[in-house]
Amino acid sequence: MISSQINLAFNKCKKEKRPALLTYTVAGDNTKKKSLEILNSISNHADICEIGFPHNTPIADGGQIQTSSYRAIKNGIKMKDIFQIVKTFKKNKKTKPVILMGYYNMIFQYGENKFIKKCKQVGVNGIIVVDLPWPENKLFAKKCKKNSINFIQLLSPTTSKPRMKKIIRDSHDMIYLISMLSTTGGKLKVSPKKILENYNKIKKINKSKNLVIGFGITSKNISSFKKADGCVVGSEICKKISNSIEKRQNPVKNVNYMVKNLRRKLL
Repeated sequence: MISSQINLAFNKCKKEKRPALLTYTVAGDNTKKKSLEILNSISNHADICEIGFPHNTPIADGGQIQTSSYRAIKNGIKMKDIFQIVKTFKKNKKTKPVILMGYYNMIFQYGENKFIKKCKQVGVNGIIVVDLPWPENKLFAKKCKKNSINFIQLLSPTTSKPRMKKIIRDSHDMIYLISMLSTTGGKLKVSPKKILENYNKIKKINKSKNLVIGFGITSKNISSFKKADGCVVGSEICKKISNSIEKRQNPVKNVNYMVKNLRRKLL
């Protein structure tokens, strides 16, 4: 079986003895053109790029990502534009894994099969659907796998061990551990030590699956998570875009510098 681009990215990081850096940006923030420029520049330092599709009621997202989403929606971003951004990005960055992250009703409105087909056409490697938990996602995850797309399961600090085992068994090449009970971008309410304890419990169940930690990870605390397979930074990047726009600075340059620094802290 050919290894997925997501798996290959993790293997490369393991050889380099460091966690994978996953970045999250909202498609179309602050314009379609700018979001593609940001994506192109940060992909030089990020191992995997998560791209969020903007939603007007993003229940799992904190203020920073909501602001990014509203900016993109205000600028008229549509699903077809998101696919176009991915397609254009993949032309130059064929081997850089792209994960689309969003909410199920947008997929449902677009049409599940049509959505998966389009993802495959433009080169999407993985999908995270925030509000489609296991076991409700089993059928959709199966469709993704058939099309060589990773469906990424989510685990939270309150997931029971029996449920966790089932989710891990059904997961593909990557699992996403939500660090704490909060929306994205909240301050870490629990210590990195406590998060890593939970992380290690999950890794004991299945060592071969790539497990990443997200929610509340910033340049201030990212170096505490060097033992993880990967770290996701999103809200801090969205905040940097917002600040750059407010100060009339170049968001591409500022975000690129920030992501470069995040990568350095994981070495």
